[in-house]
Amino acid sequence: MQSSDLGNREQGKIWHRRPSPATQQGIIVNIIHTTTGYHSKTIRFLNVAFDCAGEFLLAGDHQGNIYVFDLVGNRFNLVQRTGQACTALAFTLRRKTEFLVALADYSIKCFDTATKELVSWMRGHDSSVSSISIHGSGRYAITCSTDTAQLWDLDTFQRKRKLNVRHSVGIQKVFFLPLSNTILSCFKDNSIFAWDFDTLHCKYQLPSPIEGSSLHYKVFAITRDGRVLATGGKSNHLHLWCLESKQLLRIIQMPTKVRAIRHLEFLSDSFDGGSNQVLGVLSQDNIMRFININTCKLLFDLGSHEEGLSMAAMSPSGRYIAAVMENGSLNIYSIQALTQEINKPPPPLFKVIEDSKNKLEANKLTMRVTSRTSERPWKAKKGKIQSKVLKPLLDVSYEGKENELPEGLNKKRLQALLKGFGEYPAKYRMFIWRSLLRLPENHLAFNSLLDKGTHSAFAHLQSEYPIKSRKLLRVLQRTLSGLAHWSTIFGEMPYIPLLVFPFIKLFQNNQLICFEVVATVIINWCQHWFEFFPNPPVNVLSMVENILAHHDKELLHHLMKYNITSQSYAWPLLETMFSEVLTREEWLKMFDNIFSNHPSYLLMVVAAYLICSRAPLLHCNQREDFEYFFHHRNHLDVSVVIREAYHLMECTPDNIHPIRMLEDFAPLTKGQYPIFNKYPKFIVDYQSQERERIRQEEIEYLRERQLLHEIEAKAIEHRVEDETWYRKQELLQEAEEQRRKILLTEEEKLAEQRRLAAVKRELKMKELQLVDATRRRFLKYQQDQREMEVKRLDDEIARKASMREEETAATIRDVEVRQMELETQRRLFEQNLVKEQEAMTQEVKGKMDTSRRKADLEEHLFQRLTEAEQGGNWKAHEVRSSCKTIEYSPDIWEVNAGNWQNLAKIMVT
Repeated sequence: MQSSDLGNREQGKIWHRRPSPATQQGIIVNIIHTTTGYHSKTIRFLNVAFDCAGEFLLAGDHQGNIYVFDLVGNRFNLVQRTGQACTALAFTLRRKTEFLVALADYSIKCFDTATKELVSWMRGHDSSVSSISIHGSGRYAITCSTDTAQLWDLDTFQRKRKLNVRHSVGIQKVFFLPLSNTILSCFKDNSIFAWDFDTLHCKYQLPSPIEGSSLHYKVFAITRDGRVLATGGKSNHLHLWCLESKQLLRIIQMPTKVRAIRHLEFLSDSFDGGSNQVLGVLSQDNIMRFININTCKLLFDLGSHEEGLSMAAMSPSGRYIAAVMENGSLNIYSIQALTQEINKPPPPLFKVIEDSKNKLEANKLTMRVTSRTSERPWKAKKGKIQSKVLKPLLDVSYEGKENELPEGLNKKRLQALLKGFGEYPAKYRMFIWRSLLRLPENHLAFNSLLDKGTHSAFAHLQSEYPIKSRKLLRVLQRTLSGLAHWSTIFGEMPYIPLLVFPFIKLFQNNQLICFEVVATVIINWCQHWFEFFPNPPVNVLSMVENILAHHDKELLHHLMKYNITSQSYAWPLLETMFSEVLTREEWLKMFDNIFSNHPSYLLMVVAAYLICSRAPLLHCNQREDFEYFFHHRNHLDVSVVIREAYHLMECTPDNIHPIRMLEDFAPLTKGQYPIFNKYPKFIVDYQSQERERIRQEEIEYLRERQLLHEIEAKAIEHRVEDETWYRKQELLQEAEEQRRKILLTEEEKLAEQRRLAAVKRELKMKELQLVDATRRRFLKYQQDQREMEVKRLDDEIARKASMREEETAATIRDVEVRQMELETQRRLFEQNLVKEQEAMTQEVKGKMDTSRRKADLEEHLFQRLTEAEQGGNWKAHEVRSSCKTIEYSPDIWEVNAGNWQNLAKIMVT
């Protein structure tokens, strides 16, 4: 791998020997920047950006050094020292030597690479600028940070608009869509809005992602035609949005090793017409994987775990990839070398047998198979046939420079292949056409034509040509307006839409290529068409008539017999470029041969078409039939017409051959388009003046009609105002009468209310009186209740006292009864004792002793009861013990003691 150290040099060569990227994993050169001194160190690159042509690379490091690398001229140049790290870079499109750089202090500066001077200094951001987007015209730029996006005019370097958002939402990216006046804004809440650049009105919003999706959009990429948007974030999923249908087109799942996506960018391809198919995906592992978004196949990758990428940029030309590595160095890759193995076809499956007539040409076209250069396989009409690109031997030096085409093609070889196959492969037809026509792709010149807007001659194109497809109509209108701004005559030609329309349908996705193809066709294959304007090109039609007269006099006489001139049989084919009489495939096949030959071949094709159609033409005898034939498709083999055209090219005498009247093919000039003034200027100017005069008269008429409408509207408005005033007066009178009635009604209601108020007052007084009476009655009731309560309490107390007295009396009676029972028992005992055999004396003595003891006991018990009342603590077991002293009958005294104890408890209570 070839490495280049910038060191302290301010300019010099990038590489010192011819790079061989095919043997170095596609790396052309590795660029590092080291400083020498006591402490040598490596200065890291931070950002890179390509210019619109893809030839110059802008790179900035973290010390603020800005370098420009000329990858074609093998030179580098230090153009600025800003002193601080850059956060974003971009070339301006209008002035190729100027570029924008966003710095760490949140400012944006514009420098000139040629003079190395500061052009302008723009301020306004409060945070780091993450991206810079340039409008296709090069006049405007959008700078974006996390909290705001600002629109700048690069002519005055003044801020035109500012987009602020809430801090909770945040901006991810705001940028211009290619080939349109649309601004796309992407926010952190996954919302994506499209805004019209002229009015800044919201055109549409993309719907929310699929429910349940955890993908948070962080990075975005758009194809060159502005039709497909790729989005990615903290997931291994990619979302592809179709901006025409505003729908999610596809979800691509990256390998499981990918957990987050840091950068997305489409790989440009000159063959796809802007509808890029290869997408570069830089993931969290610092490896950039390139996938085909249609087949979802991994094509190749850049970087590794040991040496990863931090960011990358693709050249618009599709030739280079600039990658800033993790170690701070800068790698330049060759896309052709990276895709060499992918595009490498298998060996050829056929051989072409040359006849002796073409033997010399075959010997001149000696070819060999080379593995150094490989391209996509050819595609034949009836099947897929693959072969390697054939490269001439180094000793073949006789081929003129006029046969050399861009991209390594050769016109002679293409013609030989065309004669062998009859047509070019459909897959590579557009690339071959662009190479044959040597289109310069003047973006700036084309954008300047588009910036002039719609030409007045085509302002009402839709009414004249009601095309169903709005996109097709818009592209047709822009292309025709560009042609009219390029040369005045194209705004006056009535048939220019017919001539341009087949190319519009073919190149509708790339307006620049479409315009340049049409301009090339007009300059080369429409030579001398406009010398007799506004009449058809009689001189060109006479060439076709002379060819037809020489090769088929019978057909010419038949046409002249029915007064069918060349303006009827040749001009309809030329002004529509055969689009009315051929199908799409036939038309493409025919123009494969027309673009591969001298411009005079087109006139030969017209004559060949007539000669091959002689049978049906000879049977026509009415003018309407001839006109129908030349304006509708016919059952004619276009291959026969092409072969007949080649035959006419070879057999037509030199004195009538168109090749002596028409100049050789001349491509469009690079940078600016050539001046086209091959027409009668006075007629065109007169028609332009007449058109302008008519337009002014129409404007004056419309102004007067508008003024008349305004006067009528004002008169009607005055009349309506008068009627309204009278009506208002009537309404006011009616309203006044109504108000008087309302006043009378209100007065009556007021009197009634007053009466009601008096009644209410009386009722209120009565109510108050009733309330007072009720209050007094309630107070008396409460007093009676309290008196009754007191009386009840007195009665309760008396009842309690009487009950206590009754209980005391009952207790005393019970004691007395008990005493009587005891007495009875005593007498019974005495009788029993009498019966006993003891002596009467002892019995009497015993009775007397018993009687005395009883008296003592009663006295003792009485004293104990008295003490119990006073102390409240007379215990039964004391009575029981006292009863034991009675020798006469302990049980009887125990019963009496119990009764006395009960009596003592009642007394205590």
